[in-house]
Amino acid sequence: MRRFTRTVFAVPLLLAALAACQSGIPRHESQAEIRARYVSYAGAPLERLTYLGHFYSWESLGNNQLVVYTTPSDAFLVTVTPPCTDLPWAQTIGLTSTAGTVYPRLDSVTVKGWRCPIAQIQRVDYSRMRADMRAEADKAKAQSAATPQ
Repeated sequence: MRRFTRTVFAVPLLLAALAACQSGIPRHESQAEIRARYVSYAGAPLERLTYLGHFYSWESLGNNQLVVYTTPSDAFLVTVTPPCTDLPWAQTIGLTSTAGTVYPRLDSVTVKGWRCPIAQIQRVDYSRMRADMRAEADKAKAQSAATPQ
């Protein structure tokens, strides 16, 4: 009886997954495209990053770059000295700091017990990036609505 119940629930889930694949779910950007977007909105290298001892979130951009959000609207592109091979698969990271300030060439990103020295920190114009992405999405939506099907 248990096996039959599992099959009854598994078949609709499998069919839904197959239908989603057929329906043209949009693909996500590649990591290289995401990295290029952040780099294009990054400013000049900073001498330090001051924050309140914890960060809002973070996103890996490959083996030697990540974006650290100190608040939901403040993003910083952090480049670490290679190799930092576990960065793309890390579930958590840490930042070393001195009195709430992170310095390039002095502090590190800690990943799975390894210290990856920070080579550079750049502020990302995150509000402009989001506005540009929103404008692109609106333009794409308008074009798809105007195109007869």
